[in-house]
Amino acid sequence: MTSYQEPIFDVAQLAHVEILSPKLEKSVEFFTRFLGMEVTARSEKSVYLRAYEDFYHNTLIITESEQAGVGHIAWRATSPQALLRRVEEIEKTGLGKGWIDGDIGHGRAYQFTNPDGHLMEILWDVEYYHVEEGQRSKLLNRPSKRPDRGVPVRRLDHINLMTSNPLADTDFLIDNLGFRLREQIQDNGHVLGSWISVSNLVHEIAYMQEPNGEKGKLHHLCYWYGIPQNLYDVADLLKDHGVSIEVPPNKHGISQAFCMYVIEPGGNRIELFGDAGYIITDPAWKPVIWDMKDVPGNGDTWIGTDFPVSWWTQGTPLTPVKSEEVAKS
Repeated sequence: MTSYQEPIFDVAQLAHVEILSPKLEKSVEFFTRFLGMEVTARSEKSVYLRAYEDFYHNTLIITESEQAGVGHIAWRATSPQALLRRVEEIEKTGLGKGWIDGDIGHGRAYQFTNPDGHLMEILWDVEYYHVEEGQRSKLLNRPSKRPDRGVPVRRLDHINLMTSNPLADTDFLIDNLGFRLREQIQDNGHVLGSWISVSNLVHEIAYMQEPNGEKGKLHHLCYWYGIPQNLYDVADLLKDHGVSIEVPPNKHGISQAFCMYVIEPGGNRIELFGDAGYIITDPAWKPVIWDMKDVPGNGDTWIGTDFPVSWWTQGTPLTPVKSEEVAKS
């Protein structure tokens, strides 16, 4: 990674994420009944959903699979020309897979993997959600009415991936797609986690060390509320209906976001943001580097209960854990 390089502004945002579930309809019920999301389309093995302040046709795809995990992550370019520039750079890395014609909700996209093998795509053409007249919000800057079920999330926020090599995956996105490093965990110079973004958010994507060197795992997918009280409301609802809460309402030190973590019925970890922490407006931002010894009780949780060992060691698909307690290593 080259220091002080000219910023690249060719990637605009996280567009959508596909997760895999062995219990498709139960997973769909979780997102619609409890998080207030809306189904916008179905195909043979996939269901497409959006939150009520997502402007695109869908931000979440749930695909039936034997195991939980992540299918692919989609990034939207800032223009058709930016898309072609990024494709040209990705192809130089040897990690490009080629163009696809598109999918429900978006047009032509270029697929590639990061060094760890997570499947990604970059695209420009998207379909915006068409709101039926009866569902149109009186707030002209909101795509549709606030749902009247569950505790509705407002929009897609970020994804966190477990990787065998956080440094390699971080540098790949920085060097080839223009991401900026915001915060990082190191242990004697070894990178254990990175929080990176293309906007003024602390992260649209994060990478965490997979303790056994397994590749291609999902740590969590996050949707945003923006109001901390909503976390207590949804925690109360989920607890009453037997949904597993891994981390109750809490506040991260890293990112300063108010958060909680639940396990949806398909087995994937879902984070819910009560707020998104701080934003970054400094164009010369210097990454915040945490030493691993300072993270437990400060970086992971700033205000709230200690994070369980499972949060540090488990991602989907699940594999046997060899490391006893990564959080205290």
